Amino acid sequence: MKKFDPTRNNKSTMKKVGYKSRSKSNRKDYEKLGFKSGLEVHQQLATKEKLFCHCPAGIYQDLHDFDAELIRHMRPTLSEMGTYDGTALMEFRTRKNITYRIKNETTCTYDVDDTPPFPINREALKYAIEISLLLQQNIVGELHITRKQYLDGSIPTGFQRTAIVGIEGEIPLKEKNIRIIQLSIEEDACREVSDIAHSRIYTTDRLGIPLIETVTYPEMLTPDEVMEAGQVIRFINRSSGKVRTGIGAGRQDVNVSIEGGTRVEIKGVSHLSWIPELTHNEAFRQKGLLEIKKELLLRINDTDEWKPNFKMINFDISDIEYEPIKKAMDNGWQLVACNLPNFKGILSHFLQPGKTFADELEGRLKVIACLEKPNMVHSEDMNPVFNEDMLKKRSRLLNSGENDAQIVFWAHESDVATAMETIEERCRLAFEEVPNETRKALTDGTTIFERVLPGADRMYPDTDSAPIPIEDEYIDSIRNLLPVNLSERLRQLQKWQIPSDCYVYILKKNLMPLMENIIKDLKVDSKWLGTLFGHKMKFIEGRIIPSVGFDYNLIYSMINFLQIQKIELDIAEKMLPIICLNPQMEFESILNSLEYEKYKKEVILKNVSSLQNMFTKINHSKNPQAAEKWIMGNLRPIALGNIPLRELNDFVLKFLANGGVK
Repeated sequence: MKKFDPTRNNKSTMKKVGYKSRSKSNRKDYEKLGFKSGLEVHQQLATKEKLFCHCPAGIYQDLHDFDAELIRHMRPTLSEMGTYDGTALMEFRTRKNITYRIKNETTCTYDVDDTPPFPINREALKYAIEISLLLQQNIVGELHITRKQYLDGSIPTGFQRTAIVGIEGEIPLKEKNIRIIQLSIEEDACREVSDIAHSRIYTTDRLGIPLIETVTYPEMLTPDEVMEAGQVIRFINRSSGKVRTGIGAGRQDVNVSIEGGTRVEIKGVSHLSWIPELTHNEAFRQKGLLEIKKELLLRINDTDEWKPNFKMINFDISDIEYEPIKKAMDNGWQLVACNLPNFKGILSHFLQPGKTFADELEGRLKVIACLEKPNMVHSEDMNPVFNEDMLKKRSRLLNSGENDAQIVFWAHESDVATAMETIEERCRLAFEEVPNETRKALTDGTTIFERVLPGADRMYPDTDSAPIPIEDEYIDSIRNLLPVNLSERLRQLQKWQIPSDCYVYILKKNLMPLMENIIKDLKVDSKWLGTLFGHKMKFIEGRIIPSVGFDYNLIYSMINFLQIQKIELDIAEKMLPIICLNPQMEFESILNSLEYEKYKKEVILKNVSSLQNMFTKINHSKNPQAAEKWIMGNLRPIALGNIPLRELNDFVLKFLANGGVK
């Protein structure tokens, strides 16, 4: 019998799936897949207090600095329809101990579910209405607070209080508009510290901070459109000036499906730049799962009768060098073998770059059975753990057939039954569908299983909160004070002749109002100012970490200072890195650190002739560009701040064009 080659099989399944890297894919590839995606953009609001209590918002504790710990366990309850939510059942199976680390400064009895909510934060509600109007939405006439189940422990109550503020809006992309389903206001969840085995730890400092959730229709048809939509929503949010910025203040959940697949939610996408790779790989993951389903249904006549075979390994494995198994055996855990009939080649079937169907099983074992990775090995591993003799013993133990696949996992006795159920459940789903599930985003553009998607009965009314009327007069008063909309901002940037590659940075940082003030008050060139922000400042921030809460108004003050001192603005580029690192430093001191000295224009220009003579002596090149470059390089240190560099360059070019004669 020809030996099975998992590497070859993985390459062949990649070809069968038709996988292309994102850089080699185009719109037609996504049309062929039937790619569709929608966004849920979460953005914290810059309020003083939390949404349903008076604790301060935006104060974060050190993960290991807390005043008390609270331990809770989640359990499912019957809905009004007499059923259990699938997510609730999954979380209950994990038998997690949920620990909350509490800091008195940021947490009260409401946060830990010991008292009812206070009235909703009116400042937060006003901000949410304003952003809804910027999204061209219809504002609800009455705000109804509902409960949305969160059963992973990230909210101590087991639910999140949320309310729809606006419905049916629209945002502009380059080539089309995308419709917005709704904007909701809700309380943020806890921050996760760790999630290991049966223990999950959170801090409660972020819990309850007001945030808005903007939900689009699934109308983005390529990964790049998804990212563009996320950018536009972020620009609109930030243009209000009412949202928090920085790490963790904004997060995206991305919904992806393909033809024949299903909606899969990718949670916790903290960077918009991750979206194209994540959505691309999820589309092909679903394509891979559909290929697996097709293949299994060809092999297995009656899937209802299909069943894996589990056996405790009872032969000597003392010489295994694989550290996870050795450690498990030392801890008295059980080693369990599993035979998967007719699954040969399936475990190594390509789904994502670097991930196969075996990773689907390993991910669920981690989340549901609480078995930390690595938690299993299988018969299609590229680096097998078992030697030939052990493989034969395993096959005899399981009564394996030629077309079967095998898994070996290790677990504490109390987790073995859950692990068995998890493996069988996921394999059975492979016959039926692409599972509805939530997946966690990884930095390499792939995802891992997080939980099953909640059911439709996840939302229900909050009996602690009365409806809140939103009067038309109140909405109009907010509408009259709205900032300039995004389309107008884009037209203004074009009018200012600012390069298009500066737009994202300027809009992301909400710098348009500041730029308008600088251009109006200080009469600077708009194109120069746009590139100062969109090129120079962006470059600096990519390499220098600015002080927390850097105030971009310092740039207004810097330009004003240079104008008063009659110093040319070209030197601003040299000053910016120092200002970013030392925002409290006096501008005079910054100039001293740059060794700036004042020179008259005439003095600088007189040096051109002598430098040209010197160049001809040390360099015999007849190329005028070489002479120009050398002269400008020597004059730049004394010219910067004293004469516009463009003016100096024009003078040098004219001087050289005339053969060195003024």
